[in-house]
Amino acid sequence: MRILWTLFKIIIALVIAIPLGIVALAAGIGILGALLGLAVLALKLVCVGFIGYGLLRVARYFFGPARQPTAKRAGQLPTPDPYYQAAMREVDMHIGASSSR
Repeated sequence: MRILWTLFKIIIALVIAIPLGIVALAAGIGILGALLGLAVLALKLVCVGFIGYGLLRVARYFFGPARQPTAKRAGQLPTPDPYYQAAMREVDMHIGASSSR
């Protein structure tokens, strides 16, 4: 009788566990499928964005205004700020030593 009772408990546990396991497996596969679908959608959107950006760059190249060459003289530095120079002189007067600039 003890063996029959143990087998009955195992059968009851399997009757409850197997359908719950199937439902849990289906829910897991559904969630995984939804995430995979979202990843594929994001990848498609990225591809469309890259194509659109490339088309925009091509259109700007062909239809945009021509760029003016900006030639700077390489040997000439911009003039220093006179307020900065005055501030450095004042700091030098207060410190009593000449700064490195």
